Amino acid sequence: MKVTVDGEEITTTPRTISALLLERQQHHGLFCGIGVCFGCLVEVNGTPEVRACQRALAEGDDVRTHR
Repeated sequence: MKVTVDGEEITTTPRTISALLLERQQHHGLFCGIGVCFGCLVEVNGTPEVRACQRALAEGDDVRTHR
C-alpha cells in the first residue's frame, strides 16, 4: 500500500497506524499513543488536526506533519 508523507511516497502495510509510520520514518515522535496528549496532530487528505495515533492509514492517503 502506498501513502504520501510530506510529499514523499512511502510503501507500508495496510491499516498501519499513522503515528507508527511517522515514527519509523523519523517524521514525528509518538508520545501517549492513546489520543490524549494531542502531540501527534497531522493533516490527512486535507483534514487538519487528525490524531495520528488514532488513525489507520488507507491506500493513497496524503499525510502532512507540522514540522
